[in-house]
Amino acid sequence: MAVHGVHPDVGEGMTAMENPAAPVPTPPRTPAPGPAPAAAGSAQGTVRRLIVYTILFALVTIAAIGIAGLLERLLRLGDRLVVVDDTGLALSLAFALIGGPLAAVLWWAVWRRLREESERTSLAWGLYLAAMYTVSLIVAATALLNTATAGVEGRWLPDGFAVGVVWAGVWIWHRWMWRHPVKRPVRLGTVPAVAGSVYGLIIGVGGAVNALGSLFDTAIRGASAQAIAGSPWWRSAIEALIWAAVGGLMWWWHWYRDGTKRLNTGLAAVALVVVGVMGAGILMLGGIGTALFVGLRLAFDPSDASSEILRPLGTALAAVLVGAVVWIHHRRIAAERSDDTRRASALVMSAVGLAAAASGIGVVLNATLAALVGPLAASDTRTLLLGGISALVVGGPVWWLSWKPTRRVEPTEIAYTGRRVYLIAVFGVSAVVALIALLVVGFRLFEYFLDPVSGASLIDRVRAPLGLLVATALVFGYHFAVWRHDRAVIAAHGLAPERRIGRVILVAAGDAEALERAVRDATGASVTVWQRAVTEPGALTEAAPAALSDAAAVVGALEGVSAKRVLVIAGPGDRVEVVPLAE
Repeated sequence: MAVHGVHPDVGEGMTAMENPAAPVPTPPRTPAPGPAPAAAGSAQGTVRRLIVYTILFALVTIAAIGIAGLLERLLRLGDRLVVVDDTGLALSLAFALIGGPLAAVLWWAVWRRLREESERTSLAWGLYLAAMYTVSLIVAATALLNTATAGVEGRWLPDGFAVGVVWAGVWIWHRWMWRHPVKRPVRLGTVPAVAGSVYGLIIGVGGAVNALGSLFDTAIRGASAQAIAGSPWWRSAIEALIWAAVGGLMWWWHWYRDGTKRLNTGLAAVALVVVGVMGAGILMLGGIGTALFVGLRLAFDPSDASSEILRPLGTALAAVLVGAVVWIHHRRIAAERSDDTRRASALVMSAVGLAAAASGIGVVLNATLAALVGPLAASDTRTLLLGGISALVVGGPVWWLSWKPTRRVEPTEIAYTGRRVYLIAVFGVSAVVALIALLVVGFRLFEYFLDPVSGASLIDRVRAPLGLLVATALVFGYHFAVWRHDRAVIAAHGLAPERRIGRVILVAAGDAEALERAVRDATGASVTVWQRAVTEPGALTEAAPAALSDAAAVVGALEGVSAKRVLVIAGPGDRVEVVPLAE
């Protein structure tokens, strides 16, 4: 008996259950339908979500702009100096009264649909929430902080206050959705925490440097040097302190309360290394170099007034203090993370020191050539020379301590992918800069020989690009030689890249956070979790133990596997399947 509209395999199963003694019917000869409808539905769903969330983002932004405009007008009602702007009022009304309801209706439809697991695990939902969370946080914090600092100066900014209040509401709304126990995004779910901590750290560090710099500058140069147009010296310090306090609170909340400090995702590691280690290191070393430059000028180039020479010293000392605190904190965390993160933090500091040292070499050569065509006591030449010496003195030791060129490097470290990428990036960038500098030198030479009687001398024309050319050529030559030596060692020892797997796609049911962390720590690869669809009541219960308690079996199954992408299916039960994927 044929069962219309049912897959042949399903029909056989139903017949066997209804009558176990019945013979198994012969499958029809017509080919079974392939997976095209499912793939088409998945593609349609992806496009639908992309369009819906893009429209929702635009509508929320439009509604926020309109409401902020109306609130600003309410705050300005008592101001007689305000010029009536009917066009602006009409725009605000249109944005608020049309865009607002449309955004509410669309959000309600999206929110109800998020009951489905496929919606919560979609990339579009996580991307929308991360983008709107970050944008609303930045806009609200910036507007409210500008209003607060203007209040210290005795000015009232109703437009900034209105924008800050409205976008703060948008941020609170999206934070509630992000922290929702059921409908929060599965993919990109940690991006808001990372973005909030990075933004808070940036404005907090900037405010702290400005506040301490103002205090140090007042202590070094006196309050009279700080006063500008009758402004007291403490006003700028209080304004910067407000930014520092709010940024520090924002960073602390996302870093500790939201758990950014404990995240082991790729984005969290990049933010830790790039912002916490490299950014703070640049700030600290820049402050040290500036302070050293001021000291050298006071000792060897007192051509300007002492107050002018000491002008950047206060900010430099503040940068050293704040940058050192931030750098030590994040450097210690990076050292406790995976081996890749620890090595990456050392490599970025090596790059910072190398850039400073190479710049110092170029500037010193530039100043030396300038001394050949002018008096050595010339103020500009001497200042240039002292600046180059400061950069070289600061950058050289940092590069030496981070790179350690004299130590014996183990073959396993030579095969480390990050080291090879660092070498290629350094000699590649230096080669490009050297090529540009060479072209400039050639242009200056041809310009001089074609018209030697006009303009400066030949040395004055080529000294700046020639100094840059020599410095970058030295950097290129050294790192290219190291790279070739590493290649020879890898070939001689038959070493494979340390990271044999580039990306792991993990299919699991339930809470797979522990398994995800174990796979990432063992392989060093980026891990993407795909939640298994639950089609039967007992499916989740059966598959959960493999995802939660049998991490060692999954990690063991990945031993010896080498592929750019690997599919890992954990469960049901103790089943673990590893499938290397073709590139």
